Amino acid sequence: MIRALPALLLGAVALSGCGLQPLYSGGSSGTVARSLSGVEVAPIDGQAGWLVRNAINDRLVASGPGEKRYRLEVVLDDQLTGFGVRTDNAVTRERRTLRARYKLVEGTTVVVDATAGSDAGIDVVGSEYATIAAEQTALERLAQDIADQIVTRLALYAKRTAPEQ
Repeated sequence: MIRALPALLLGAVALSGCGLQPLYSGGSSGTVARSLSGVEVAPIDGQAGWLVRNAINDRLVASGPGEKRYRLEVVLDDQLTGFGVRTDNAVTRERRTLRARYKLVEGTTVVVDATAGSDAGIDVVGSEYATIAAEQTALERLAQDIADQIVTRLALYAKRTAPEQ
């Protein structure tokens, strides 16, 4: 234990000089939160779009109200693929993949153009209801993942373009 103490102190000193800073420093009054509160999310087609848009809005609303300076446009690709086929051609496993192509637009200028994606495995069971419920749950989980990826990328953009303080 005593031998580990110098190594721990050396590690703490090394990390203090690395320039690592919290992304959301300043809380709801910080530059990132203020920038995120200025994002308006355009409507997104389909059920997956509704889920993703609401998840993004939930994360942006946490930043507080603000004047809408940016518009976020998202296009989704939702795929459900069966694999794990038995000898009787029955599918035993599915993969649900949700991909998002999104653009953050300021006025007429695209300032962020990126993609986000996630996938989930689904067991296909004898009960059709259970399979449909699993597919729906997977979609809801994927929408949350996509929203997290998008908002994190927008926060990084906001931090990178924020004026020095």
